Amino acid sequence: MKINLIEYFIETTNRFPNRTAVKEGDRQITFDELDRKARQLAKTIVDSCQCKNRPIAMFMPKCIEAAVADLAITYSGNAYMNLDVKNPAERLGNIFALIQPAAVITNARYKAVIEPIAGDKVKVINIEEVTAEVPAQTYFLERNSDLIDTDPYCIINTSGSTGTPKGVVLNHKSFIDFMAQTFDEYKFSENDVIGSLSPVVFDIWSYELCLLQGKGASIVVIPDTYSAFPVKILQLMQQHKVSYIFWVPTIMVNMANMGLLEQVPLPDLRLCWFAGEVFPTKQFNIWRKNLPQTTFANFYGPIEITLDCVYYTIEREIADDEPIPIGKPFRNTSILILDENNQNVTEANKEGELCIRGTSLAMGYYNNPEKTAAAFVQNPLNQSYPEIIYRTGDLVFINDRGEIVFKGRRDSLIKHLGYRIELGEIEHVIINTLKLVKNGCVVYNHQRKEITLYYEAEQELTAADFRKAIGNTLPKYMIPVVYHHLPELKRNTNGKIDRLYYSKLVEE
Repeated sequence: MKINLIEYFIETTNRFPNRTAVKEGDRQITFDELDRKARQLAKTIVDSCQCKNRPIAMFMPKCIEAAVADLAITYSGNAYMNLDVKNPAERLGNIFALIQPAAVITNARYKAVIEPIAGDKVKVINIEEVTAEVPAQTYFLERNSDLIDTDPYCIINTSGSTGTPKGVVLNHKSFIDFMAQTFDEYKFSENDVIGSLSPVVFDIWSYELCLLQGKGASIVVIPDTYSAFPVKILQLMQQHKVSYIFWVPTIMVNMANMGLLEQVPLPDLRLCWFAGEVFPTKQFNIWRKNLPQTTFANFYGPIEITLDCVYYTIEREIADDEPIPIGKPFRNTSILILDENNQNVTEANKEGELCIRGTSLAMGYYNNPEKTAAAFVQNPLNQSYPEIIYRTGDLVFINDRGEIVFKGRRDSLIKHLGYRIELGEIEHVIINTLKLVKNGCVVYNHQRKEITLYYEAEQELTAADFRKAIGNTLPKYMIPVVYHHLPELKRNTNGKIDRLYYSKLVEE
């Protein structure tokens, strides 16, 4: 029985020492080399910090050294916390003040950036200057023999309402549980090649590391700069025979709209997962049409649920104007759909808030008991013993096929002109049903009582054109009053539309 992810990596390395683990541009590293470098850096961490179960930050973009650093932190018996090198100093300083990591791993290029932010109490380790001896694998197994599977594996920072990100603590057990189902169900093996697009601060990167550690899959790093040139991403995938991707849909929508899948065949892509936001069905169907050999799956889960908790392998035809279901819960995960009175919704097509219980739950927010207590709460359906659930704030319903369907955010529900309106429904009509724009974000100006649409489109539409088209589908009280045409909507690090930004902007 394995209780720590590094145990998977040791077993995989010993099975496939000469296989390529990570490819980055013209560089690559084998599993044996990756293991040796990780153990060497881990020894430096141990000697420098003398700690276990502490956060160790990593401040580098996605590269071979980033993989070395995360594995080394795990080897050392600590939890990695990857930081975004594009974040402003103030935001990084807020994270350091809250999390108080024992050390930060960086390279020569970024050392000068992070040192003044980290301060005197945080050990800054330049990965390019590590010269420690390389202990045997058994050294770390013996050193960490007192660790358990509910010890923290990583900390992932997510946005917070106060401006300081919340550090979500995820443990080994929840990742191992997720691996147990997905590895077999989707037939992963050492022959898989991962097209790694997500930044290191996103939980998708953590799962890609799980595939590397647990199955011996290779990671192909897709440069950040390629996001502006999507055809280069597909060409890189074609060149390296990528067999698996796990992406946020935004870039996939752009590829579909640009007709790139017809230009660059991907015969080796056997599996495509997407998560993080709604994938417009019209653009999804373009992917499916052009990749008939590929299995597609829609995954759902906030960061507070390790990776994802609900999933839907798409096996039936889905019309362009039908939302893609999020499906069913994973094994060993239970869902509750609670109405406004905290009663479980059982009827079809009746919406409620999706709540989760099970191994997948995060341990809470690091050094933030107040916010932890607000989000991770006692199951209202069980008063007999302590049982924590996570309230996602997302509204869902079960359709007539028994599939869970995402409706929108609970906090995007508004009362306007006496009516209860879900802003996500307006977006769905504009983008998916009427196909008026490529992407859109509907927000509410509470002061002026105005529904506002920010949208991406090749050409600006007049307010009259919008109102005429939308008025044929939605009642008058749901039609936006204000329209803002933008060449591109602002997005978060993980690729999602930054709704908080537009919610604040509309109130200014």
